[in-house]
Amino acid sequence: MCFKPWPRPTPYEDTPRKRAAYRRKQEREQAALPLFAPAIAERQLGVAEEMLRRTGQWERQQLEGRRQRAQAWHRVRARLFEHPTSRRRAIRALWRICPYPADPSYFGALLHEIATGRIDPAWPPWGASHTLTPRTTPNPASFAEAFRQIGQRTVGGGPKTVGADEFLFYGNLGSGNLFLTSRVRLIEPNESFYTTWNHRLRDSHVGSSEHWVDIAVRGPCSDEDLRRIARLARAADTRPIVVRRIDPLAGLSGREAAR
Repeated sequence: MCFKPWPRPTPYEDTPRKRAAYRRKQEREQAALPLFAPAIAERQLGVAEEMLRRTGQWERQQLEGRRQRAQAWHRVRARLFEHPTSRRRAIRALWRICPYPADPSYFGALLHEIATGRIDPAWPPWGASHTLTPRTTPNPASFAEAFRQIGQRTVGGGPKTVGADEFLFYGNLGSGNLFLTSRVRLIEPNESFYTTWNHRLRDSHVGSSEHWVDIAVRGPCSDEDLRRIARLARAADTRPIVVRRIDPLAGLSGREAAR
């Protein structure tokens, strides 16, 4: 059983600094009530008597601390032996490699997490045997199922114009992490204003025929994934949609999917 050894008992250190500090304490107590200074002095212990009292208190505190820690280990070990033999061995092996301090309170917390299902001894959240598996949606039925919004900002705008909302989506179709930047653009490039309404991928809006949705894809995206993203986006929005792949190094757009 992995545990942190408790410090061995040590004798109380009687030093001149402690004696001088106690004498100053006596003087402060007497100076606080000058009229009762003689009575206070009579009830105060001498320096030698105080050091003897502290020695006995120090020994009792060490014994009590060791007793309480031993009782804590007895309680958590009793909880451990409530499990079957095979599971008990797995928990002990997990306790040897877990990053928790070798303390009975932390071992009790580990047993509680195992009992509540937060930690599986066969697949602990630490160690070399545990591997992270990203959440993927290889065959999504909708755009909302494949991608979730993780950011939003306003771009453009000026004294006489209103900025357009730009949304950031995240998803993983199986090849890697994909980040989609969606922005509504004007079909007529000579217009001098930005669209102001929410342009999330959903049903059509009033006057949406004058705008198109530009979706830039960053991340490992094959041609098939690019076509799948375009198909899901068109199913979620009736406006014209262009999906293009962005080179993360050069910052240039690559192949585009059909509108």
